[in-house]
This record gives sequence, structure tokens and C-alpha cells, in this order.
Amino acid sequence: MSDLPLGMNDSTITDGTQALSLEIFGEPASKANSRRVVKIGSMSRVIKSHKALTYSEMFRRQAPRLVPLEGDVRVTMHIYYASRRPDLDESLILDLMQGVAYVNDRQVKEKHIYWHLDPDNPRSLIHVEQLPAEKKMPRRTKAQAGAKGAL
Repeated sequence: MSDLPLGMNDSTITDGTQALSLEIFGEPASKANSRRVVKIGSMSRVIKSHKALTYSEMFRRQAPRLVPLEGDVRVTMHIYYASRRPDLDESLILDLMQGVAYVNDRQVKEKHIYWHLDPDNPRSLIHVEQLPAEKKMPRRTKAQAGAKGAL
């Protein structure tokens, strides 16, 4: 993982915060453009495109077996495409990270996604880190809200 930006490594735990980094080779399919309609009997179905299915399988073969992070997470991705044609679309990768880096992609509360060009080595560098737990503010009652407005 020599191409990881400064500060990204295989796995770190600092100040009680957990983080992990992955490098997945291959060019991801755009989720928005990764569906196709097929007819099964008399019914039409929408399924993943061949490129999306192929990338999903490549991802699963390369992804390590990890204990998924719990709580809210920040994801930073550097996606290296083989050509200038693809749109920047991390959504398929976020879906595939479920069960690998986090339990569910609803845990992703912050994203930093970067598009790069590398015709010889398309890949994705993915860094996921646990966000500190937010302290919930106590809810104000109607009486408290009314008292504030009276001032």
C-alpha cells in the first residue's frame, strides 16, 4: 500500500478511535449506470450490469476479513480510473464495504471522495475511521421553549 496518502495505513487505533485502510484494484462501476433491464419469462427485472457484477466479485476477493466498525464513520476514498470517461461515483464501493469496514452504510456520516487518473493501475484507496460519539443535547420541553421565547 505504498500509494496511500500520508496518514493512511493498514489499521490504526489512536485515542480510542479505530481506523482501517484498504486498497482495492480494478475500476469501480458507477452505481447510477450499473443497472440493466432483463426479461425473465414475461417479467422485466432490473439487475446489476456485467461491469458492476465483475467489480463486486473482485472487491469481495480482495477485501480482508475484518470486524466492522460500529458507530458513525468518516470515509475518505481516492478512486483511480483508467480513463477520463467515468463519473466519480463511490456508491457501489460504499455498498460493498458493508460487512467489511462497517455494518451498514448508514453509519457513513462524512465522506471525502477524490477522482484520479491512472490508466495503468485503476484502483481505490479507502480509509474508514470511527467518528467520536456525539453527545446528545437534552431535549427542551415546551415549557422551556416557551420560557426562552418570553425573554
